[in-house]
Amino acid sequence: MSGIKGILFDKDGTLFDFAATWEAWAQAFLTRLSKGDIGRATALGAMVGFDFTLHRFWKDSIVIAGTPADVVAVLSPHVPELSPMALLDLLNEEAERAPQSEVTPLMPFLEGLRTRGLRLGVATNDAEAPALAHLDKSGVTHLFDFIAGFDSGHGGKPQPGQLIAFATSVGLDPSQIVMIGDSTHDLIAGKAAGMTRMAVLTGMASADDLAPHADVVLPDISHLPNWLDGLGS
Repeated sequence: MSGIKGILFDKDGTLFDFAATWEAWAQAFLTRLSKGDIGRATALGAMVGFDFTLHRFWKDSIVIAGTPADVVAVLSPHVPELSPMALLDLLNEEAERAPQSEVTPLMPFLEGLRTRGLRLGVATNDAEAPALAHLDKSGVTHLFDFIAGFDSGHGGKPQPGQLIAFATSVGLDPSQIVMIGDSTHDLIAGKAAGMTRMAVLTGMASADDLAPHADVVLPDISHLPNWLDGLGS
């Protein structure tokens, strides 16, 4: 692992605190979808593992590691007034508006990694447009060599398509890349791609959930530089 030359980040729960972003999104999305009918919003929220009253995701929510298409597949039969495509558009529109809470100040953090000569990428199960909007709001889009959502043509995690695409795009062997994520989907994809797997605890999963699938578990991405320094020594 001392030959690490690339870092591939998940987005939500890794670069950004999951709960701060997606609990606000779920509340706004369900309110809009139900046209303010609290009973219907509560019922639709339960279908995707979100407690509308407590503003909180359940640990097994499909939103945590799934794609927007997965959420649409669950909700669409219960929202006959919208086509699946219209429902996906509404979901992504609200996702672009969702507030972002950086796990650590991203600009200096990512600039520090670039200074080390590392190639950087993002592989998210969010759609590409909201992902770009979130990174643009933080002013860090230009620091990444590769950004892919589930709809960018490489599939979603836990399949390794996005990860392999990153390795190919930056000309690295997967063994030279660390995949960093907060869910088992991220880590399973990392294993399938042949990458080092780093788990962080800024999502909804615990260390006990993630450790069996990870090479290393860190509290959050701010600990990455010290970990890299340890490899060098």
